[in-house]
Amino acid sequence: MRGRHSSGVPAGAAALFAVAGVGLLLAAGLVAILTLRGPGAQQPRRGGAVATEPGSSSGPRTASAAATANSGVTRPSASPAPGGDQDPLGSVALSYVSSRAGVVAAAVYDLRTGRTWRLGAGQPQDEASVVKLDVLETLLAERGRSGAALSASDRVLAEQMIEDSDNDAATSLWYEVGGASSIRSFNSAAGLALTAPSSCVNCPGFPWPGWGLTTTTPSDQIVLLRALVEPNSLLTNAERSYALSLLENVTPTQRWGVSGGVPAQATVALKNGWLPLNRADNDWQINSVGWISGSGRNYLIAVLTTGNPTEQYGIDTINQLAAMVWDDLA
Repeated sequence: MRGRHSSGVPAGAAALFAVAGVGLLLAAGLVAILTLRGPGAQQPRRGGAVATEPGSSSGPRTASAAATANSGVTRPSASPAPGGDQDPLGSVALSYVSSRAGVVAAAVYDLRTGRTWRLGAGQPQDEASVVKLDVLETLLAERGRSGAALSASDRVLAEQMIEDSDNDAATSLWYEVGGASSIRSFNSAAGLALTAPSSCVNCPGFPWPGWGLTTTTPSDQIVLLRALVEPNSLLTNAERSYALSLLENVTPTQRWGVSGGVPAQATVALKNGWLPLNRADNDWQINSVGWISGSGRNYLIAVLTTGNPTEQYGIDTINQLAAMVWDDLA
């Protein structure tokens, strides 16, 4: 089934000051932890009721989810960093993340300057359907090495996997490229350091495709995206153009996340992932990665979030953070 447009003094006074100083240090430490992890942070859990994008990856539960999320985006202002450079993941972004439940990790790479910014500790998180981009690049690289063009059936599966986020198509291509070992080999050649492909597709106690349990970091996703927008030895210009054309044409209900706050005239090529992590359906993995270009901006962005109380909550978090990045990179 396809998922279709799917944060001197008296002795007694001296002692009081010392106690107060310790308290201030402890409070500062707590603020720093909350800034990085956000309140109520939870680690991913893999119980028997976990599901990777139920309903064959049909996207947010309502067709208006993306529009609802984007309509609520506000635009906090940020002060320029020293030297006049704007840090899109600086103090304003950190303040925002500290107000959100769960764990948020992000990376931004500015193609104009070659600068990279990061937010969060960078602990690997489950990919959900973001892994489909890795599957696509592995497929293209394998076909390129063999000198064979994508078959008609490969193109149909690739379109379904990326544009519709179809799970069955992804499973077919996962096996076709050689599974975890082949994807691991491609990732090594591409320079991904902390991405671990899932060892199973039919995982015990897991009712959905296990490739969604592949783990990654925002920095690794930036490396993967750079392979699509910069000339390299792994993918030809034609292959890169083809992959980007799929990412630029995802079904409308899935055009949320790193596209948050980005005007319609800009080019957006993205892949999203969403994954409920428990039986209660109140702990979600929500991810979004992509390339944004237009209005003097040209950058890559990857955001991974876990511990979201609802699917829409995670979407809102990424939409808001993405809007701040867009504004700050002007």
